[in-house]
Amino acid sequence: MAWEPSPAKGITRKKLERQEAERGRATSIVRYAPGSAFPTHQHPFGEEIFVLEGVFSDENGDYPAGTYLRNPAGSAHAPFSKEGCTLLVKLCYFDAQDQLQTVINTNEQPWLQGMVEGLHVMPLHSFEAQNTALVKWRSNTRFNPHRHWGGEEIFVLKGEFCDEHGRYPALTWIRSPHLSQHQPFVENQETIILVKTGHLPN
Repeated sequence: MAWEPSPAKGITRKKLERQEAERGRATSIVRYAPGSAFPTHQHPFGEEIFVLEGVFSDENGDYPAGTYLRNPAGSAHAPFSKEGCTLLVKLCYFDAQDQLQTVINTNEQPWLQGMVEGLHVMPLHSFEAQNTALVKWRSNTRFNPHRHWGGEEIFVLKGEFCDEHGRYPALTWIRSPHLSQHQPFVENQETIILVKTGHLPN
């Protein structure tokens, strides 16, 4: 996908999903050139960020690659990046009651044993039916067939994620609707995915 300009100078993006031009539900990869900044703005329905490269910053701190952030509905900030960064950003998916502000450096968090051998999970956030986590797959790991109530969204961070529908290398975004089903697996390389479930309209 080509990079497209944003309303702020030095900040470009790849629009993975857009409900409206500059409002409503959206999923994007956003790239800050070194020294670029976005004006102070509010997130009336929340913002979720995963830092893919570089260091992302706002008035509350600096967030290196591997940081997961959640800014709840009604929050505001003035983001910038001194050295440049690339982010995965989701907007307007939050329940209005979900007011938890979250900053997690995933480089420093432990992995938990998953539901099958070879699978490890790092929970990042949970609210009612919505869940966000990192999932690490050891090579040659296969999961059980399952169905997604409320849908599933995956961003492949490392390796190659697979299921009966295709093969998805690093930097692939996958959106599967409510009640979709599959049997995912990984073959000959360790794979890490960012997974969000239960947030898509049914």
